[in-house]
Amino acid sequence: KVGVIADRRGGGEILVVGSLVIGFSLMLLSLTQSLVWFYMAYCLGRMAFVGPFQIAVTSAVANWFIHLRGRAMSFAALAHSLGLAVFPIVAFAVIEFWDWRLGWLVIGVFVLLVGVLPNLILMVQRPEDIGLRPYTNVEDRVSNTSDEGDYFDAERSFTRGEALRTPTFWLLVAFSAFIFPVQAGVSLHQAPHLIVRGISMGYAAAAVSAFSLMSAIGGLVFGQLEAKFGAMKSLLVAAVLMSIGAGIMLVVFDVWTAFLASCVFGAGIGGLLTLLPVAWANSFGRQNLGAIRGVTLPVQIIAQAVGPLMSGSLVDVTGDYEVSLILFTFFGICAS
Repeated sequence: KVGVIADRRGGGEILVVGSLVIGFSLMLLSLTQSLVWFYMAYCLGRMAFVGPFQIAVTSAVANWFIHLRGRAMSFAALAHSLGLAVFPIVAFAVIEFWDWRLGWLVIGVFVLLVGVLPNLILMVQRPEDIGLRPYTNVEDRVSNTSDEGDYFDAERSFTRGEALRTPTFWLLVAFSAFIFPVQAGVSLHQAPHLIVRGISMGYAAAAVSAFSLMSAIGGLVFGQLEAKFGAMKSLLVAAVLMSIGAGIMLVVFDVWTAFLASCVFGAGIGGLLTLLPVAWANSFGRQNLGAIRGVTLPVQIIAQAVGPLMSGSLVDVTGDYEVSLILFTFFGICAS
């Protein structure tokens, strides 16, 4: 449903509502008194972030850019990754000097400040909505220009039904099913794993921030690679890096190996977050991208839920993260 709304009305309203829900859920987390309360508040925010935010942001970027779409998407991924790099340190500092409740509250207020008014006032879904055209290469710009002002889209746009009947659609679905347990399972359990391996909480937080910073850099690099090699081949490299990063996590024994694992894995995630939306847009066009992504995101969300649950359950059974990291390394290879 969110994807259809994004196609028809744009992503601005979706991002405003999503920001309100996420900010509210973070404030609720600051009031946690029980595990049930934590689950309810956390799932509310996670649900608003994973679906609406991804569809709204990536479909807006895809609508504005046809040529150099990967490079444009890399800047959106850069902002995402920089936020992931900054906020673990902010949360750690607030918790260290005050308490964890204030940490949730500070992040919630920040989400409301940057997520509501800017999107409400400035967000434009398609260039055509304000009399402009999407960015294309020189040949397309020439061919799309005439004295009469007529204009045709430079890429074919599939309907949702047409997309479902293509092998490419199911290839990308399968890729998502394999790679997103790795992305979420390693990311969310990274700090506990490092602490179990004897890394201090401060260094573990720094490693998580390094992971996010490297994700930002990786996104920029993969945005350039996409222009030269295409989204599919570049996604292959990203999945290989994630698999290698998970493998290095297996042998972490000091701060330096922790940072190495975080940086390699982060670079792969930067490529994944940048290029998968580009692969969908390049394959099926921009007119119905939200509706198509609305069908596929449940696979991604379920995969992201399975990864951390699998990792946590195996830790309960085996006492460490070794088995789950072996599985994640294998999943990364399958995805590539």
